[in-house]
Amino acid sequence: MRNHEANVSTVQIRVPATSANLGPGYDTLGLALSLHDKVEAALTEEPGVAVTVEGEGAGEVDLGEGHLIVKAMRTTFARMGVPQPAGIRLRCRNRIPHARGLGSSSAAVCAGILAARALAGVTGFSDDQVFALATEMEGHPDNVAPCLAGGLTVAWCDHTGVPRMVKLAPDERIRPVVVVPSTRLSTEAARGLLPKDVPHKDAAFNAGRAALLIAALTRRPEREVLLAATEDRLHQPYRAPAMPESADLVERLRAVGVPAVVSGAGPAVLAFSTSDSQDLIAPEVGNDWHIQQMDVDPVGANVQFPETR
Repeated sequence: MRNHEANVSTVQIRVPATSANLGPGYDTLGLALSLHDKVEAALTEEPGVAVTVEGEGAGEVDLGEGHLIVKAMRTTFARMGVPQPAGIRLRCRNRIPHARGLGSSSAAVCAGILAARALAGVTGFSDDQVFALATEMEGHPDNVAPCLAGGLTVAWCDHTGVPRMVKLAPDERIRPVVVVPSTRLSTEAARGLLPKDVPHKDAAFNAGRAALLIAALTRRPEREVLLAATEDRLHQPYRAPAMPESADLVERLRAVGVPAVVSGAGPAVLAFSTSDSQDLIAPEVGNDWHIQQMDVDPVGANVQFPETR
């Protein structure tokens, strides 16, 4: 996150898509992707809220007080103890698909919080407070951590409930490939399919695979190691009935040796492409999916101040 500056009336925010879980790292691991939403936010003397949306969500999302970025801005102003502005103007250019498991809501929340902090010029609202508020609004830190920090993140909450994160740099030979279906699935619906308890052996299995995945992504980006490291028993099997096409695609990709997982709560699929597996993906996907090869975003959310240049 780039530090904010005081006394600006317009700010531009760029926030990345993210993929959480990465297979075994349920609610913990996240990866920032080179697919971004861009937001221009301004405070106006004219009362009311004016929102324009281009790209993803156009014609679907609320264009007033119910817009998620507006809600995040309002919440942030209140948390900072700053009076609510008379008016808010937003221009959103969205590329992150909605309800596909690519962190669109986390991106909106982070954009709103960072925009409010920058526009209010409150120097005492730290990056840690931004992370904590974003986690509070999202309910878990796995997507907001990579959105704010970039790279590969490990996120958790300490014994007092305060969110923490560690940022890591994936090996540059790792190329994420996102396969996006036309169907959608809400995070709430996907979470509702998970059992309250899981067998101890499955928890131990995932703990080992999550540790292996960190090593595989940062030190040993070999296909065989990545394939083993992305195995999961805690969430994907339980969610499969809600996204059978996604579950089937993951199974087919893995059968030909491609390390593939459900991205976040789904239904998008994330594959880790290496030099010896990149040609194996497209033949398994078919025409009903949109394939996007990406890079890892190493920076995360970016704040710019056009009027100060």
